[in-house]
Amino acid sequence: MNKTIAIDGPSASGKSSVSKGVAAALGFIYVDSGALYRGITWQALRKGVDVHDAAAVIACMENTDWDFFVQDGAATFSVDGNVPVQELRKKDVRENVSFVAVIPEVRTFVVDSLRALEHFGSLVMEGRDIGTKVFPDSPYKFYLDADPEERAMRRYRELVAAGENEKAEEVMESLKKRDKIDSTRKTDPLTVAPGAQVIDSTSMTLDDVIQTVVDAVKE
Repeated sequence: MNKTIAIDGPSASGKSSVSKGVAAALGFIYVDSGALYRGITWQALRKGVDVHDAAAVIACMENTDWDFFVQDGAATFSVDGNVPVQELRKKDVRENVSFVAVIPEVRTFVVDSLRALEHFGSLVMEGRDIGTKVFPDSPYKFYLDADPEERAMRRYRELVAAGENEKAEEVMESLKKRDKIDSTRKTDPLTVAPGAQVIDSTSMTLDDVIQTVVDAVKE
């Protein structure tokens, strides 16, 4: 029987790295739920759609051909035949995805699409509402967190490594804004799922966090 491990948390809490490590350790399929929100945002931007116009974003999303598949141990998707990867990490997508992600119809489409991925096999899915909305009945729920300053520095180092010209202060401000949007949105706000194990990774190594999750799942 397929299992789904739900790993939630705020921006730069280590969800992606931990989830990939856990998936590799257990032989599960890795799923980045945020990639689909970014994919919808990317499609809207490249089609010239105003991301503040919910009706236009929904129409763009519904008129797009989405195809889901597994590649190199991770679930991914194509957008009208294109498979965006680096495009989803561009600054314009990062700055606009929060506006798209609060649209209820977008969230419904994403949730339904994520649930359908279970037919591929056992999953490690990371996001912001996996344990509360997407797979609330999963017995394997985790919430990763870390001090805001630590999360901001992690994101800053990540952006610098990717060649982005960002200032640490700007990254911190952006993170604060995203945290506020995530925690106060009307539809599926970011919160700790009932029964989830909370892991504060501020002073933990990546390997320590991965092992904590793996051990808990095996128990």
